Amino acid sequence: MEGKVKKELVGSEGMVILDMVRRLNRRGAMEHLSKLINKTHPADMAWVYRYLNDAEREAVFNLIVKLNFVGPFLSELDTLLVADLVKGLTPQYMASIVADMPSDDAVDILEILPESIADDIRMHMEQEDRDEVEELLQYDPESAGGLMSPDFMCLDEELTAGDAIGSIQKRSEEKEMVFYLYLTHGEHKLSGVISLRELLMHPAEKKLRDIMNPNVISVTTDTDQGEVAHVVSKYNFLAVPVVDSNYTLVGIVTVDDIIDVIREEASEEFLQMAGAGKDREILLKSTKESAFIRAPWLFASWIGGIMAMLIIGAFEEELSKVIALASFIPIVVGMGGNIATQSSTIVVRGIATGRINLEESSKVVFKEMRVGLILGLIYGLFLGVIAFFGFRDPALLGVVVGISIFFCMVMAATLGTIIPLILKRFDIDAAIATGPFVTTSIDILGVLMYFWVAKIFLHL
Repeated sequence: MEGKVKKELVGSEGMVILDMVRRLNRRGAMEHLSKLINKTHPADMAWVYRYLNDAEREAVFNLIVKLNFVGPFLSELDTLLVADLVKGLTPQYMASIVADMPSDDAVDILEILPESIADDIRMHMEQEDRDEVEELLQYDPESAGGLMSPDFMCLDEELTAGDAIGSIQKRSEEKEMVFYLYLTHGEHKLSGVISLRELLMHPAEKKLRDIMNPNVISVTTDTDQGEVAHVVSKYNFLAVPVVDSNYTLVGIVTVDDIIDVIREEASEEFLQMAGAGKDREILLKSTKESAFIRAPWLFASWIGGIMAMLIIGAFEEELSKVIALASFIPIVVGMGGNIATQSSTIVVRGIATGRINLEESSKVVFKEMRVGLILGLIYGLFLGVIAFFGFRDPALLGVVVGISIFFCMVMAATLGTIIPLILKRFDIDAAIATGPFVTTSIDILGVLMYFWVAKIFLHL
């Protein structure tokens, strides 16, 4: 950001900036607006930009271009908005912007653009910059290789502490996370790590190999980003080294990228569990696109509704004899659906955070089953009493309702636990087990169980 420290906004300050941007633009006070943008952190400017209309966006972006912090701004902006903006810029200009960005951020920008535009931008880049970017582009964007930055501080283990400090003073300006110094031997094979603080505490003549920590934790280029996030969060690292199949040090993944990964994966899980697809930018999609994204997920609910309707229709004769049975259908299936969603969410989160060991998954299943037993007993008793006093005829209606709630909640808690565990066994994203799929299956089975219990106890 041109050597200037820009304060990041928190809380309601963002709304104040948004209002000021709109007011200054409305008045045509471009000089004042330019000063405001220049003092605003790129992340906050990206947040403000989302809420502007098309005319305001054009005016603001023109000023951002003049202020020469397009790169930091684009790296903070939503994918769809970046794609729209870049289409209006020349490949030559974008090549100069991308070349000035950290390599990992530059790759993120190129990956979200249409292939033809990204290729044009790369063609206008200097050979050295292009080689660095293309090397990162070969990796899966959701792997450690796709996340890593090649701009890291690496030292030979044979150096002395004094030589290492001198090297850091010369080379650290363009490097990321120099708090960790990664040490190598031979052809850049990772051999250890030492913190900058530890280095400064040792005599200048001491060799790095004698003071380094040889038990360095690393990930490989093809390690999934979720696993990388787990390693960083587990060991509280600020960065983790990335090695290739030959244990050659090729980059580092820093904690700022890991925070983005955690946020993105959490957003995807929430959307999937709600049955709204997994596109994190669904709010920026058009009405038509949003409808088509959500339609397949809702189809499961639709099928469930049709099945429940057919089941209720099959018990039409029983319902005509005891009309009061219809009053309790929503609460029976509703309680089952709710506890199933709770169990599924707990299990999905447990899998994501590594708190659930699949080899001992039976413990989780039986625990949730016991939870279903306790809650089913409590709510079955409550609802049974209400049904008994609210509907005197037939006398056993309270028993039917209580038993149905009990069995439905036990079954729902068990299924809500088992389904994501089974999906995980088959290496399928467990988040899709929740939402429409679990609740739909509970709706069907809950209605069926309710009428069977009623038929048995009421002799229908």
